[in-house]
Amino acid sequence: MNNAILLGLFSSLFFAATFVLNRSMSLSGGDAWWSAALRFVFMLPMLYLLLGMRIKRSAVYRAIRQAPIAWLLWSTVGFGLFYLPLTLSADYASSWLVASSWQITIIAGILLTPLFGQAIPLRNLFFSCLIVLGIILLQIDNLRTLSLRESLYPLLLILLAAFAYPLGNRKMMVLVGNSLTTQQRVYGMVLCSMPFWLICMTIAGVNSGLPPVSQVSLSFMVALFSGVIATLLFFKATELVKHNMKQLAVIEATQAGEILFTLLGGVLLLSDPMPSGLAFAGLLIVVFGIFINGFATKV
Repeated sequence: MNNAILLGLFSSLFFAATFVLNRSMSLSGGDAWWSAALRFVFMLPMLYLLLGMRIKRSAVYRAIRQAPIAWLLWSTVGFGLFYLPLTLSADYASSWLVASSWQITIIAGILLTPLFGQAIPLRNLFFSCLIVLGIILLQIDNLRTLSLRESLYPLLLILLAAFAYPLGNRKMMVLVGNSLTTQQRVYGMVLCSMPFWLICMTIAGVNSGLPPVSQVSLSFMVALFSGVIATLLFFKATELVKHNMKQLAVIEATQAGEILFTLLGGVLLLSDPMPSGLAFAGLLIVVFGIFINGFATKV
């Protein structure tokens, strides 16, 4: 469990690159549809090389042939319906605001538990609500200054992403069981999400033409830091505790660390304004919620 928590926190550090770099591309006028699709286009060859031996890739292809519809469906949900809405939200809110709103996935992951034949872990739900309370305090000053469209639209996009990510991840873990490693599973999901990303690139090309070199470069960095490193770390962490839904909820809660890392990156790299004293209180509650959540699982 301790190793899984550590992997989860490290993954949140690399996931923070998504929010900072996506916001940077949005501020420079980059098309969000290109930003979302290019991440996974770059991820595919990276993961191909990481798998190394041909026999490892062959195992993935065999698994896909055994259940192609399920692979296409849950890969599209877990990656497509997760990342496209999250990227689109960067057009409407600062990086740390998106990152903090994204933590609603903590509650989403817990509420999805009955779909997998287990009861909702009420203790974890309570302490995860504590994390969400901190997130509300973190955002409250910003929300007061936004219009209804500026606040509601990105929150709806993030809500869709927050449920899609744990749902797709968990469905794929159930589907493959212990037959594939974390790297193999992620490679297969990226591969099976390609039809969705081809559609996204077509839409982006029609709307805005080819992406500029700067957007391609930043998308490559997102693919490396967040798409490959962070995803593999997080999926490995969830795989370590996949048979215990309470511990799985804790690992998903470690992603609240993204707020702290994104806040630092946004302030230092994008000149985002520092949050107020009330928002800092929210940060403390989030951090406290992460640790108390882990303690609640062990007692």
